[in-house]
Amino acid sequence: MNATATPLSPLAPYAATLLRLALGVLFLVHALTKLLVFTPAGTAAFFESLGLPGVLGYLTIAVELTISAALLLGIYARWIGLLGVPLLLGTIVTVHGANGFSFANTGGGWEYPAFWALALVVLFLLGDGRWTLRSR
Repeated sequence: MNATATPLSPLAPYAATLLRLALGVLFLVHALTKLLVFTPAGTAAFFESLGLPGVLGYLTIAVELTISAALLLGIYARWIGLLGVPLLLGTIVTVHGANGFSFANTGGGWEYPAFWALALVVLFLLGDGRWTLRSR
């Protein structure tokens, strides 16, 4: 059967919405943890302990908040969500990759950020879903 002849489920836009909102909440929780628990200065110090410029800690908080807002409000969500993919892959390279696959490993393995990055790609392929402020 031709793939273009297969109709999508009428519920697919709602599935995309649910995925978009869940991803938005994840980014919001991670940004607020860096902002309110670790503090921006603490986050910058952690980045420096990894050999990265401390300013990347501040930038990461800003990017996570921006992605969160775009996903939750539906503002070009599928495109802005893609900005999270290199961010998450960066966490694998700099932090989680050396800890093995399982996120249950000490320090957290790369399983969770890899799945999160994949979910962002799936959202991009599905589209923004319903109830968006700006969609493309």
